[in-house]
Amino acid sequence: MSIKEQKIKVDSLEWFYREAEPIGRTDLIPVVLLHGVVAQSYSWRNIMPSLAAQGTRAIAPDWIGYGFSDKPEKQDFAYTPAAFMTALEGFVKALELEHFSLVVQGFLGSVGLQYALRHPEKIANIAILNTPISTSAKLPWKIKQMGLPLAGDVITQDPLLVDRTLEGGCRYRIEDQDLDIYRKPYLKSSSSGRGLLATIRNFQLEKAMIEIENGFKEWQEPILLQWGMIDPWLSIDMAENFVKSVPNGEIIKLNNVGHYAQEHYHEVILQDLLPFVRRSESK
Repeated sequence: MSIKEQKIKVDSLEWFYREAEPIGRTDLIPVVLLHGVVAQSYSWRNIMPSLAAQGTRAIAPDWIGYGFSDKPEKQDFAYTPAAFMTALEGFVKALELEHFSLVVQGFLGSVGLQYALRHPEKIANIAILNTPISTSAKLPWKIKQMGLPLAGDVITQDPLLVDRTLEGGCRYRIEDQDLDIYRKPYLKSSSSGRGLLATIRNFQLEKAMIEIENGFKEWQEPILLQWGMIDPWLSIDMAENFVKSVPNGEIIKLNNVGHYAQEHYHEVILQDLLPFVRRSESK
């Protein structure tokens, strides 16, 4: 099952996204997968073919400012959660996605959750992989330092920050051929580093966490948490407390799995993710 690389212009911004289409007719609703900081849609490369194989259309965009999507300057795109949500709203509308499953991971995955709270009619269910979901969540130093005055301007222009962040969060080595793809936007243009810098400086994490913590207490659709137990940045306590606070949630604990769970452990993730999103419009 091949993954297509696509582009679509929404207003003045060009989105790059990866898509795996099911073969033949299917009544299953699509899945939108959102990546975290320093990553890109490539992180879902081992998840998407299995979704398509079961009849689920899988769509994974590069956030604006990331991967191979447009990277506008900060005066043209604010890189705040609100700006990302507005952009995502336009992307969803452009692809004519009426109802879908949402899968989020990492820092920036929280923006997907904020989008869901603002557009509940679009969301059939949500799978959360190691994403900040509590006011106890803090930006880890490895990411926070990217936004420091002066130092951040230098750090975010170093392509090796991708290696250090991804492997630091995973706690495992990532193959060089995969790191080459993650690094490529940073080697191609300095705008990737500037987009990352602007994101970190405008994260508004505390405000976002208050919204998520309170908003999902009333959320009725199913939520699946798949949580890497050795994530150095987001604790399992956060996930356990969140699942207790929502009406229709469950948690799967992934032993020996770090922050970027999909990077090394897609087989384990798929065991629960595939049946969770296998949902038709008629249900």
